[in-house]
Amino acid sequence: MKVLLARHGETPWNAEGRYQGQVDIPLSDIGIAQATALGGRLQGLQIDRAIASPLARATRTAQLALGEERAAMLGFDAGLLEIGHGDWEGLLASEIAERDPARLQAWRDAPDTVLMPGPGGESLQGVLDRAWPALTAACAGLGTDDTLLVVAHDAVNRVLLARILGLPLARLWTFRQAPCTLNLLEGASVDALEVVRLNDCAHHTAFFGEAKHRAL
Repeated sequence: MKVLLARHGETPWNAEGRYQGQVDIPLSDIGIAQATALGGRLQGLQIDRAIASPLARATRTAQLALGEERAAMLGFDAGLLEIGHGDWEGLLASEIAERDPARLQAWRDAPDTVLMPGPGGESLQGVLDRAWPALTAACAGLGTDDTLLVVAHDAVNRVLLARILGLPLARLWTFRQAPCTLNLLEGASVDALEVVRLNDCAHHTAFFGEAKHRAL
């Protein structure tokens, strides 16, 4: 089976470099254009199943990626929600550096050790513990030639990819997940998936275009 693992398109908070977790921020005009471009890239591709995070930015990206004729197949799983940033939600890195500098440095140097502060704050392991079962459920029953589209979020994609690549969560920042990026996974089962393409943004960004997560 094949899994197309995408991240949602850009939002205003992404453009401003704000930490964005489970606050339901919509796509920006640029994000809509990115998702539309992804839809153009996937237009002639067979997609047998599609699932997304229920947050608006992921839902809209998935709808545009599928196109009107296939939008009805889209399902949702709360296990794909972005990491809950707790008290960091909506803040710039510069603001967090003033309020919570030690935790911010740990998030950059040893992200696997961090529990986000305040109500709703999560750890990366907590995200993996809900996102992997969501991916497993979405893959259930898929045949050898079937293709699944998954549209989720930066941290969600990273923890899933880290598990597939055999990387510890401490190595989460050693690869990127740009807005509306596309990853291709293939394997006989969810536990046998291999990464074929990683952080592919050819549908909306030049080869050397900027694709860095500014909030980090």
